Amino acid sequence: MYLMRIGPAGSERPVVRITDTHYVDVSDVIDDFDEAFFSSDGLTRLSDVVAERSASGQLAEFGGERIGAPIARPHQILCIGLNYSDHAAETGAAVPEEPILFTKSPNTLIGPNDDVRIPRGSTKLDWEVELGVVIGSRTSYLDTVEDARSAIAGYLVVNDVSERSFQIERGGQWSKGKSAETFNPAGPWLVTPDEIDDVHNLRMWLDVSGVRRQNGSTSTMIFDPYFVVHYLSQFLVLEPGDLIDTGTPPGVGMGMKPQLWLKAGDVMELGIEGLGSQRQIVVPAR
Repeated sequence: MYLMRIGPAGSERPVVRITDTHYVDVSDVIDDFDEAFFSSDGLTRLSDVVAERSASGQLAEFGGERIGAPIARPHQILCIGLNYSDHAAETGAAVPEEPILFTKSPNTLIGPNDDVRIPRGSTKLDWEVELGVVIGSRTSYLDTVEDARSAIAGYLVVNDVSERSFQIERGGQWSKGKSAETFNPAGPWLVTPDEIDDVHNLRMWLDVSGVRRQNGSTSTMIFDPYFVVHYLSQFLVLEPGDLIDTGTPPGVGMGMKPQLWLKAGDVMELGIEGLGSQRQIVVPAR
């Protein structure tokens, strides 16, 4: 299934994409794609509803409605740094022996086509196309990496927008450069694992104002999604609906020579094979 939320910010309703042009509205049976939904085996219940309504022709046509993030605001957004071997090389960093963990504020989550705001005082705003993983059940102390498969509700495109001067030059942890408003565009869909042939080999790309900047694949991940979920479960409890940003391939502005930063008016377009695409305009801070 392809889970979506459409409508004005703060008033999105849950739907399931059937084709590029049509969807099934499930807002009468599902409150939202949130912790309560995932923790109550909502995906199984939803599958039956969608199958019945699709068979009976209860389809609606996409119009001009805004697309929101495909999940409601999560309990936490966890992020893995330097998780692509070729990205580590471009930044001059050593390949990590264990996943590097940092967090983003949950209120950074926005729709895939919403504007990205330049924070006040920003001088080094950067882009990062990433594979997002959504947790489907309360998870801790998984016994094996293979056990992580059943803990994953689905995958989505995320843009781990970063302010590098805040992240690197202002002391403390990376979260300082990762948690400004609008710094986590997500979607357009949450794609359930059964729809993906091989999550370890998905093409990823990102353009800035029409110029290709990132062109990578999940095949160069150092720690794959199953390893990451298993690993994190040894340190903290993962809640249903939690989002994990799993790292970015090479081509970020920080890794260029000379370095390149986003400015007002730039347009980011990005996507992952099978998971859809996003488009954000960079605008000044309020």
